Amino acid sequence: MNYEAVIGLEVHAQVHTRTKMYCGCPVVEDTGDLPPNTCVCPVCLALPGALPVVNRHAVAYGVAAALALNCTVHATSIFARKSYFYPDLPKGYQISQYAHPLATDGYLLLSDDLTGERVGITRVHLEEDTAKLYHREGQDLVDFNRAGVPLLEIVSEPEMHTAEQVLAYATALRELLIYLGVNTGDLEKGMLRFEANISLRPEGTTALGTRTEIKNLNSFRALTRAVEYEITRQQEVLAAGGRIAQETLGWDEGREQTYPQRSKEHAHDYRYFPEPDIPPLHVDLAWQQEIAATLPELPQARRQRWIAEYGIRSYDAALLAATPAIAAYFEAAVALAEATGLSPQELANWITGELFRLLNEHDQAIDTQRVTPRLLCELLGLCQQKIISVTAAKTVLAEIFHTGDAPQAIVERLGLAQLSDADALTTIIMEVLSANPQQVAQYLDGKEAVLGWFVGQVMGRSRGKANPTQAHQLLQQHLEQRRSS
Repeated sequence: MNYEAVIGLEVHAQVHTRTKMYCGCPVVEDTGDLPPNTCVCPVCLALPGALPVVNRHAVAYGVAAALALNCTVHATSIFARKSYFYPDLPKGYQISQYAHPLATDGYLLLSDDLTGERVGITRVHLEEDTAKLYHREGQDLVDFNRAGVPLLEIVSEPEMHTAEQVLAYATALRELLIYLGVNTGDLEKGMLRFEANISLRPEGTTALGTRTEIKNLNSFRALTRAVEYEITRQQEVLAAGGRIAQETLGWDEGREQTYPQRSKEHAHDYRYFPEPDIPPLHVDLAWQQEIAATLPELPQARRQRWIAEYGIRSYDAALLAATPAIAAYFEAAVALAEATGLSPQELANWITGELFRLLNEHDQAIDTQRVTPRLLCELLGLCQQKIISVTAAKTVLAEIFHTGDAPQAIVERLGLAQLSDADALTTIIMEVLSANPQQVAQYLDGKEAVLGWFVGQVMGRSRGKANPTQAHQLLQQHLEQRRSS
C-alpha cells in the first residue's frame, strides 16, 4: 500500500522584546552569556504572591506577525494555564493561550506567485518560555534566566506532505519574522524552534492517521532530516503490519534518528483553564490598524517589485531579499548607481558574488563591513570606464573590505590601472608577435581563434594591466595588416 505523509508544524519564536512576557526582567539574546539565575525576579521564579503583567510590546509583535500571516486578529483573547510538571517550569504550569488565541485562520505563501502554493495557519498565540536544564557529571541544573521570555507560537494546518514543503514553509516563515523584527532568526541560539507533527494515511483517503510529534528541532537540516526519517520509519512500521504509537519524539542528531520521549499528551492532560491573574486581552480595531500601518514591505512583495522595476533575476532577488539589512544595502546601491548608468543586475552580480564571498569568509554582516554602497558604486564605475579590469576590481574590492579606503586611492597605491595607451600597447603587441612567429602563421592561414591566445600573451606581458578589449582590437589590426601586405 502507498502512503501519503501529512505534516503540520508548530514554530516557537522568541519575541524580540527588551523584557520578559509577564515581568520586567531583561531579555538577553543569549542567556547562556549571563551567570546562571541572575535575570530573575519573584514573577518569573513563581514566588508566592507574585502577579504577572502582560508585555504590551510582545502583544504588538504578535499582532504584526498575525497580520503579515493573513490571520484574523481577535478583539479579545484569553490567557490560560497549561499545567504540567517538569523541572524547567517553576510554576508547574505555563501561561499560554488555548481556547481563545490571539489570532486564527491565516496562510503563508511558499512562493512569490500569489496564486501558488500556500500553507494554512491555524493559530498564532503568545506564551512564555521555560527555564534551561543542564545535565553534567551526574547533576541536573536549572538556569531560570530564560524562564518567562516571550514566545510566539505559530501553528500550521496539517497540509504539508514532504520534507521539501516543510523546509520551504519554515524558511519563508523565518524570513517573514526577521523582516517584522519579531525574531532574530538565529537558529543556533534557539531563537526559533520547530516541532513537526507527522502522520501517514493511505493515498486517496482523507482521514488522518495516528501522529507523532518531533520536539525541539533548531536547524533546517535537523528539521528536514527528522521529517524524512520519521516518514520512512512510519512507512516501515505500517508495511510490517504494525501500529503507530501516538508519542512525543526527540531527534538524535548524531545517529540521525528519532527516539521516544513520552506518550503524546492530549489537551485534557494539560488541564487548561483561564489564567485568573490576567484579565482578557483586548486588541481593538484602532490598535490593529496602528500596527498594520507600521508593517514594512514584506520579502515576497519586495522581490516581486525588484524583478518588475529593476529587471533582476528571481534567483538574485531571493538572495538579496533574505534579510532587511541586505535588501537595504542593495536598494541604496541601486539609488547611487542610477546616475552612473550601472544596471541593478550588475550590482546584484557583484553583491551576491564577490561581496557575499568576502562576508562568508570573514563571518561579517553586511551592515557592519566596510564596503559601503557608495564605495561599491565607485569601484564598479572605474570598471565601467575601463580604468581597471574586472580581475583588478576584485582585488580592489577585497582591499576596500579590509581597509575601507576609496577605490581610486587603492588603484593608485597598488598600480592596478589598466594600460589603455595605444602606443604602449602597440609596443607590447609587437614584442608578442615577434616572439611567436608560429602562431602568427597559424592566424594568417585562417586559424583566427589563435587571436584569443595572443590577447592572453599581451595580458601576461603587461602583468594584467592591458585593456583586453583594446588589446584585442590592436592585435587584430596588426595581424590583418600582415595578411594584406
